[in-house]
Amino acid sequence: MFTGIVTGLGRVIALERKRGGARLTVEPPARYGRFTEGESVCVSGVCLTAIRGAKAFVADLSRETLSRSTLGRLSPGDAVNLEKALAWGDRLSGHFVLGHVDEVLRLVSARGAGNSWTYRFSVPRSLSRFIVEKGSVALDGVSLTVASRRTADFDVAVIPQTRRRTTLGVCADGTLFNFEVDVFARYGASGWRRRVARASRA
Repeated sequence: MFTGIVTGLGRVIALERKRGGARLTVEPPARYGRFTEGESVCVSGVCLTAIRGAKAFVADLSRETLSRSTLGRLSPGDAVNLEKALAWGDRLSGHFVLGHVDEVLRLVSARGAGNSWTYRFSVPRSLSRFIVEKGSVALDGVSLTVASRRTADFDVAVIPQTRRRTTLGVCADGTLFNFEVDVFARYGASGWRRRVARASRA
């Protein structure tokens, strides 16, 4: 479990293709500390498991992870957002993020106005029902608030601090992002549909 508050920008050292998957190695920023074997780390919105204790983060990527996320497109030198798992008793500054990618979304546009930017993302209809204005979404592991939504796309407002500390500051129109809907929106909508179905049968 994560919060969507990125704690550092890592750099990809290597992405080695293996039978049925790949192995990713990421160098964290200075003074980030060591990784412990078996710990969970959110890498640009994807929950991965450290396979060894070391200063660099090393994880194996399954075929499923490669097919459902952007991690298979990474190259040495690319930046990735890093967040270690939420510890019991920590502050929850963002929202609950699982690190399970629902879809890869395309950045339609990023436009600045004053001291903030509006990022617009296209979204399939199957997921748009889980996006609510002023609700939360995770994009490449960053907790963001929905500024407005339509059937096929939605906007998020991004402040300078977020652009400086995440990959949102180095992306261009057309960039692909790992997207995760708010877990409460997902299960809330599911529960609502079940109640409506029960009521219609009564």
